[in-house]
Amino acid sequence: MDDRLITQESIGEEEQLDNGIRPLSFTEYIGQEKVKENLKVFIEAAKMREESLDHVLLYGPPGLGKTTLAMIIASEMKVNLRTTSGPAIERPGDLAAILTALEPGDVLFIDEIHRLPRAVEEVLYPAMEDFCIDIVIGKESTARSVRLDLPPFTLVGATTRAGMLSSPLRDRFGVMSRLEYYTENELSAILHRSGELLGVEMEDEAALEMARRARGTPRIANRLLRRVRDFAQVQGNGFVTEELSIEALERLQVDRLGLDDVDHRLLQTIIEKFKGGPVGLENMAATIGEEANTIEDVYEPYLLQIGFLQRTPRGRVVTPHVYQHFGLEVPK
Repeated sequence: MDDRLITQESIGEEEQLDNGIRPLSFTEYIGQEKVKENLKVFIEAAKMREESLDHVLLYGPPGLGKTTLAMIIASEMKVNLRTTSGPAIERPGDLAAILTALEPGDVLFIDEIHRLPRAVEEVLYPAMEDFCIDIVIGKESTARSVRLDLPPFTLVGATTRAGMLSSPLRDRFGVMSRLEYYTENELSAILHRSGELLGVEMEDEAALEMARRARGTPRIANRLLRRVRDFAQVQGNGFVTEELSIEALERLQVDRLGLDDVDHRLLQTIIEKFKGGPVGLENMAATIGEEANTIEDVYEPYLLQIGFLQRTPRGRVVTPHVYQHFGLEVPK
């Protein structure tokens, strides 16, 4: 089996930086208060019973901290964390190899769990419910099924598209938690914490400016911080002021609402080429040269959240807020 199913040997600089600033406990984790408080109770109860935590499904838009929460769950339970993703598990044998390597109480984190192949998913059902798997040995007339017992474990699944999970898989999760977008104050607190870990000093107003443009997402906030830090080091003395952060963010083409160049092209295309909509997702993707899945998973949720886009039975439609944002006259 490919080692990439469990770990990634070559980690890029950006990912190393992300890992370096990840919270390691619920105390350090900022935001998602309801999810945090509930998980604390479930974890404490499991520890009191000396049992594995029930299987956990974390869902919501990308970049909100699902992977970090999985790491914290394993840390709080004082067990090992094994990490993989749905697309990496191509065959039932791949999953069987991962499951049989688990130790009692381990946390298995599967990112993008909605992308598990159906044949793999069916192997997962008895593993989650009865802690066993059935494997077939031999071929044709000599084939026979053998049941292997597994140690108790906790599956933490993460997905940006909970609706794509099959009902049998979704029903086997005892804990289902939706992660919400962060407030500006929460993102500002995250930026100050990340700044301390990265050795970046900044004004409170600079942190708030980045928070406003981070689309309610910690991953984006931290990415903006790293780029603003570059401008501060090259064009200043390393200290991030509000004025410098605004200048850097404008040069990065991130406007005051956090919309970037792709958002602008998407919205302007609907206005200019489709008269404000409705327009189908595939047509929209082909026109701006982006994948339909990327638009649906990465860009659309935030545009829907801030009321710039609407889904209708006939397609996507921009709202009057978009015209106002671009300084255009709202059509009558």
